[in-house]
Amino acid sequence: AVRAAAPARASRYHKFAPMLSASVALSAGSAAITAPVAAPGRGAVRAAAPALMDKSGLEGFAKELNPVVGYWDPLNLSNGEFWGDSNSATIGFLRESEIKHGRVAVAGFVGY
Repeated sequence: AVRAAAPARASRYHKFAPMLSASVALSAGSAAITAPVAAPGRGAVRAAAPALMDKSGLEGFAKELNPVVGYWDPLNLSNGEFWGDSNSATIGFLRESEIKHGRVAVAGFVGY
């Protein structure tokens, strides 16, 4: 007498499978962000970086990125000079802190 095979029993971890696959996908994607990049060769020509350390550079870049909204600074922070530094140093500080706080917010959102 041939016995029929028992149906496969679901693993007790089956409810974690979507979370596991999402975490694997996120960790694989983060490797692309932190992977080393080869420096350009000696004869390589780079495009000029936009002048984003002054208000006119910010206005032009904002209009280029989003022509509908354009430049939007409701608190007028781009005209400030924090801690006695120059205006371009203040703009640089604000750009740096926006990037840092954005990264912290993303890390908090994903539960790190």
